[in-house]
Parts: sequence; structure tokens; C-alpha cells
Amino acid sequence: MDRQLVQDYLDEHKFVLEEPMQALGRERLFYVPVHLGYVRLCTFELLAEEIRKNNIAGAVAELGVYRGDFARYINEAFPEKKLYLFDTFNGFSKKDVLVEQAHDYSPGSQDFSDTSVELVLGKMSKPGNCIIKKGYFPDSLEGLEDTFAFVSLDADLYQPIFEGLKYFYPRLSKGGFIFIHDYNNDEYKGVKKAVTDYCKDQGVPFVPICDPWGTAVIAK
Repeated sequence: MDRQLVQDYLDEHKFVLEEPMQALGRERLFYVPVHLGYVRLCTFELLAEEIRKNNIAGAVAELGVYRGDFARYINEAFPEKKLYLFDTFNGFSKKDVLVEQAHDYSPGSQDFSDTSVELVLGKMSKPGNCIIKKGYFPDSLEGLEDTFAFVSLDADLYQPIFEGLKYFYPRLSKGGFIFIHDYNNDEYKGVKKAVTDYCKDQGVPFVPICDPWGTAVIAK
């Protein structure tokens, strides 16, 4: 197929066409949804390779799954690991939105309710590995005491991001990583505040990367 025709299609459907990833000897092209970001996905693939290469123990997880677009990459990258998926599957919690509004972090008005467990699981290459944790976080933990090799925090608001760091960082295996999306997103200022509050208090360093809306990466 003509490359320009492919690019026109991808532009229309909000995808980005990228060259093979040289660092991992990729022979395929990346067809990356714009909202996920090429930098974010490539960074994730590199870190997933480090986790596999070093045999880092633990499950993987995402807090803030929405429609499962990033979760499917986690599921694909770690086909042998349990994948915990935390979400209300009904949009933002009202009490978390009140925190946002009280501190002028964000209006919390965006609607993320157009999702379902069935829709998310339908995108997974290994749906049998997925453990759905539906409900308000951290109540949805229900006594879960696992360790983790990789965690994605993409809950947009201060309170769930802060609670996610409080729960997952102490349980992150040495050699594991946490992604916090929207770190540099001015529409959700509570994310950066939650990261800086937690990391300053605990003495945890992190690295911002330049994907759309920003991601902060924590290593252990």
C-alpha cells in the first residue's frame, strides 16, 4: 500500500505512523493512537524489556483503565503476569472531584463513563490474566497484598493518584517501574501535585518524559 495513503488513514483516525524501534530491533511499524503517545509507548516497551530481562517478580496493574487502550499494551507485554485493572468503570468519583475543585486543580467535568468491563476485556490478548477491581480506589483493593513489577497510574485526579502511589510504591519490586500519566497536563494539575507531594515526602526521585500530557516515571 502507498505510504501516503496509509498516513492519510492514520491521520484521519488519530494514529501516528512511526518507524521501527531500533533499540529493540523492531521490524514492525508503530500504529500508535495519538492520545497514548509514541514516546510513552516506546518508553514502556523499553522498560518492559528491562523487567523481562532482569526477571523482576510481581504482577502488573493499571489504576484508571477507562477503555483499556493502554492496558492492552501492558497485557501484551507481560503475557505471563497477572494484570490488575482498577477503575470505577463509571467515571470520576464525586468526592475526588470535590478535592479537585476545592484546590483548583481541575473542574473534574470530563466524562469517562463510556466504558465497561466487557469492552476492556475485549481488547486484551490475554483476558484470562486480567483481574478486574471495579469500584472506588483504594476501597477496591479489598485487602490485596501482592507485589508489582509495573504499574500505570492514569486516574487524572489528585486523590486517586496520591493513594495509588501510597499503595503501589511500597509494593513495587526492586527493578520495577511506575508510570504516572498527565504529570505535565495543565488540565489536571492535581496529578503533578500528587506526584511531587508523595515523592518529596518519601524521598523518591522520578523522571518526566515528553509524551503528550506528560508522564512521570518512578523506578525502584
